[in-house]
Amino acid sequence: MQAFLKGTSISTKPPLTKDRGVAATAGSSGENKKAKPVPWVEKYRPKCVDEVAFQEEVVAVLKKSLEGADLPNLLFYGPPGTGKTSTILAAARELFGPELFRLRVLELNASDERGIQVVREKVKNFAQLTVSGSRSDGKPCPPFKIVILDEADSMTSAAQAALRRTMEKESKTTRFCLICNYVSRIIEPLTSRCSKFRFKPLSDKIQQQRLLDIAKKENVKISDEGIAYLVKVSEGDLRKAITFLQSATRLTGGKEITEKVITDIAGVIPAEKIDGVFAACQSGSFDKLEAVVKDLIDEGHAATQLVNQLHDVVVENNLSDKQKSIITEKLAEVDKCLADGADEHLQLISLCATVMQQLSQNC
Repeated sequence: MQAFLKGTSISTKPPLTKDRGVAATAGSSGENKKAKPVPWVEKYRPKCVDEVAFQEEVVAVLKKSLEGADLPNLLFYGPPGTGKTSTILAAARELFGPELFRLRVLELNASDERGIQVVREKVKNFAQLTVSGSRSDGKPCPPFKIVILDEADSMTSAAQAALRRTMEKESKTTRFCLICNYVSRIIEPLTSRCSKFRFKPLSDKIQQQRLLDIAKKENVKISDEGIAYLVKVSEGDLRKAITFLQSATRLTGGKEITEKVITDIAGVIPAEKIDGVFAACQSGSFDKLEAVVKDLIDEGHAATQLVNQLHDVVVENNLSDKQKSIITEKLAEVDKCLADGADEHLQLISLCATVMQQLSQNC
């Protein structure tokens, strides 16, 4: 099959003439080039440091290194979808150019094996390689390589400890960039060897601007209210927002994207369902409460999503501080139990019973 696609005939029929064969091959390659769908997250990933949004401090440091200053070991931390990986990849492309990028950059993330053995062999061997080659466009090329360890907080403590010596020993030829969501999970000896940069969650205005740009380029029909709701459900994660936008576009097939479409795609529980849970809690009837919770689970809504949305509603509700603190404490307890694999139905019944108990005190 592969041989046939490449243009080599393996059938018993007489071979095509040379001209026809060339034409067929050219046609197929033209079609391949034309139809190459790429996820919008990758398509609109920043190609240079200037395109990185809302992270001024990091951009300033990387710009200095692009102008010829030395680059320290870096530690990027912050919530998902704020541009940590995109920033260092964009900087590396600008530093080394497209030709040397593959030779000078080693990227490992959580999907790769990154135990102590990999640090001792793959990372160490790459770090020990001498840098060579120059850029074809004549621009200056820094005399070091970059090792990007994405999601470094999922590395074992032993693997992190093994990295310390390599970072010191190969400092002349290699720079390390550690990327994580939780800086507290990186051992102290590593954090002290790196310049730390916190990536802030993107502001609503920045996200809306970026999403409107993408919608305009892709000819997507979406109102300002739809964009605002998309930003709200993505919770500061631009990658999630762009993915939702692409999914909604495919689902609507050219029609305008509404809040209902985004709600369906994002897995958000509709506001009327949350109001229904609160109404059942206020009724004081346990039978009603159990029926509402059963319906929610039967409809396939995630219990963790309900916990997150209930938290927002409770905070905004006209309850006393004591009632809010009791319900919030129960929300935290249920969230932990769900993370540990507890039964969703029982946990939601327990949570809603606590909410009912507190709301009944208002009556």
